[in-house]
Amino acid sequence: MASLELYRAKRNFSRTGEPKGAAARNKAASRGGAFVIHKHAARRLHYDLRLEHDGVLWSWAVTRGPSLDPDDKRLAVHVEDHPIEYGAFEGTIPEGQYGAGSVIIWDEGQWLPEGDPALGMSKGHLAFTLEGHKLAGQWHLVRLKPRRGEKRDNWLLIKVRDEFARDDEDILEIAPLSVKSGRSIEEIGADGTKLWPTTKRPGAGTRKVADTKRRTVKGTAEADAALPSFVAPCLATLQDKPPVGENWLHEVKFDGYRLQARIDAGKVRLSTRSGLDWTGRFGAALVDALAKLPCETALIDGEVVALGEAGISSFSALQEALAEGRTGALVFFAFDLLHLDGEDLRAEPLLARKEQLEALLQAAAPDGPLRYSEHFVEPGQTMLRHACRMGLEGVVSKRVDAPYRSGRGRDWIKSKCTQRQEFVIAGYVPSKGSGRELGSLVLGYHADGALQPAGRVGTGFTRRSAAALKRKLDGIRTEDPPFAGTAGRDREVIWVEPELVAEIEFRAWTASKTLRHASFLGLREDKPATEVVAETPVSPKATSKAPVSKAAASKAKAVSAKPIAAKPGAAPVRARTEVRLSNPDKPLWPDIGLTKQGLLDYYATVWPLMRPFVIDRPLSLLRAPNGIAGPAFFQKHAGPGLNKAVATRKDTDGEELLYIRDFDGLAALVQLGTVEIHVWGAMIDTIETPDQVIFDLDPDEGVPLERVREAALSIRERLGELGFTSFLKTSGGKGFHVVIPLKPKADWTQVKGFARDFAKAMEQADPKRYTATLSKKARKGRIFIDYLRNARGATAIAPYSTRARPGAPVAMPIGWEALASSEPNGARAADIAAEQALSDTAWSGFWQPARGLKRA
Repeated sequence: MASLELYRAKRNFSRTGEPKGAAARNKAASRGGAFVIHKHAARRLHYDLRLEHDGVLWSWAVTRGPSLDPDDKRLAVHVEDHPIEYGAFEGTIPEGQYGAGSVIIWDEGQWLPEGDPALGMSKGHLAFTLEGHKLAGQWHLVRLKPRRGEKRDNWLLIKVRDEFARDDEDILEIAPLSVKSGRSIEEIGADGTKLWPTTKRPGAGTRKVADTKRRTVKGTAEADAALPSFVAPCLATLQDKPPVGENWLHEVKFDGYRLQARIDAGKVRLSTRSGLDWTGRFGAALVDALAKLPCETALIDGEVVALGEAGISSFSALQEALAEGRTGALVFFAFDLLHLDGEDLRAEPLLARKEQLEALLQAAAPDGPLRYSEHFVEPGQTMLRHACRMGLEGVVSKRVDAPYRSGRGRDWIKSKCTQRQEFVIAGYVPSKGSGRELGSLVLGYHADGALQPAGRVGTGFTRRSAAALKRKLDGIRTEDPPFAGTAGRDREVIWVEPELVAEIEFRAWTASKTLRHASFLGLREDKPATEVVAETPVSPKATSKAPVSKAAASKAKAVSAKPIAAKPGAAPVRARTEVRLSNPDKPLWPDIGLTKQGLLDYYATVWPLMRPFVIDRPLSLLRAPNGIAGPAFFQKHAGPGLNKAVATRKDTDGEELLYIRDFDGLAALVQLGTVEIHVWGAMIDTIETPDQVIFDLDPDEGVPLERVREAALSIRERLGELGFTSFLKTSGGKGFHVVIPLKPKADWTQVKGFARDFAKAMEQADPKRYTATLSKKARKGRIFIDYLRNARGATAIAPYSTRARPGAPVAMPIGWEALASSEPNGARAADIAAEQALSDTAWSGFWQPARGLKRA
């Protein structure tokens, strides 16, 4: 039996005109009834969803309001039941009363549940249809799993993708008025208009975030929470891959300095993760932007970064900018809100905090120094794969329902593309070529109550940075080694006080707990040396995997061993190799039983066609040594265990680039468990002058395939108008790639500039269909024309390469005439090997029509 006791306990009905309500009527057998959505300008503007059941209105406070976009998951906090009579309430709630502010009936109508709503409520999943003036179609309310000590009952309100779904406009913006009176919430509040006799609030109008200085709980006024001087940050736990499930959102892992911005009456303080005041280090632009936010007090968590040409943050670039005083271009990405105008938000769910943060930052300039850190709800492993492909450090996954807890825990999980962490500098070895320069740094970390050796790092320095670092180290020299035992008796080391912390990127830990292939990135002045420990990834809970039957594995091996003809009717042409595979029967695609040997057999048959597009070209590899169902990682540089058939060449940053010269090299990649091969748009010998431009068509979820095909044809037509011949291939994923060959004369900046301008021109010509912006928000209902693959160091999936997706799809070159009948992931390695005879006519003559970029 529903109860109104809590509702009534929170209100003083001698002061508020809200209905007290009759006794709740037992209508448990009812299915559906009325629904109403109140737009409520209380302390913060929000929307209240109310569904009639059992003689009351079930109620949820939807912080940002309902959305017709199925990709938007809106936090809905389940609150006390309201009386049926409340469905007709519109007016004002007086100051000093619970929920003080203006209320309008934003929408109303009927709701029709699927199945027994009481059962759905108890199980935490309500599926229903709305028939309202503004909202219609199918919806879901899904309860989030409660956390230990959690007092709120948090749900997600999600629109089902149906004929009523919309992602091209915001229903809250285009239809803001009451369906009852036709008035706005500002009009209701400004003149005291009411449908119930309430105490008038003269002068109440549009309220800023900072207008209210007291809040009420159960009708009793409560003083504002004091703004803390500093809150120790929430820290992420390293894990080898992102967590899965709807309870997680994923953000880009920024490569900068963690900062906490404290705003108090226009005065701004920027604190490091250890509480140091660094306000003066980042210039006036950021401080001014924070001071102008529409709030009286706030505490914002984020990271300050320096962005490179491709919009990727770089810690080295940040250090260089700070050293040279170039702070004007620094950007502070805000990702959490801890305190706002007298209210401590740390106990609220992350999603609620982020919604308030996004609303607060709407006043900031879009391209200014203060920006909102967007999050993504697509699978974490997909997000990590995109991040690694773009050269980002990794992703941070966060529980949507978690409060803000200081210290390291499992509410935030970080997953990295390469390993990197902080180490204490214990000493240095002078350069043998010059006594005034560094040869290498001696590193350590804390464990078992002492500083433990972690090996040395001798790369990553410039002459200038090495000289500056050596001056700092010479200022803290000591005769006493920080290490005990044999590690402290190395006579060539000049020891220093273990005070400085270095950010180091490395490939792996050795068995003796030292670093392999380490590179210096910069000093971490924001973290005390005493807190540096060795970070090791924590594996998520193991998931069961379906065993692969011997019959399935044998069948896959037999299928993949069949040769592919180079031309219809021609004799099969197969590449041969001397490279021997270990564990050739290991399934790399367990879902179909495609083994390591099967993959090599597939490549042997397509090698004559694949060869011109992969040899002598820098590579990036996606490796899954235990199959695509297990851990996977990107490898862009040389590391241990490489077969001599894989060639290397040092890049300008000192890293060893990978490339292959023949089929033995490709076989060696298969031996490493390589499931995807990505290539640069340039040859290794002419690495600064690209020989192709690639446009990756990445459609948003729900965009029809036919629209993607039309987009490919439109790009072909526009490129043709510029004099370019373009070629087409499937991506093996969601879209198509349009590629144009170039004479390698223009540099990377020119090529990327052309690709960017072309993509933006397509967006401007049809903004409802295309976007040239990476963010998920910009992609809604559109096709992202990804031009970012045309930057130096960026890669794209190689023609004929397999993809690490179920079924082993292939990135397949196709002729334009085949577009109408081709799907982006329709070509499969096993099918091609078993059934098809490949033709080399699709991309024949690829390099002949190549022209220079300047003529365009």
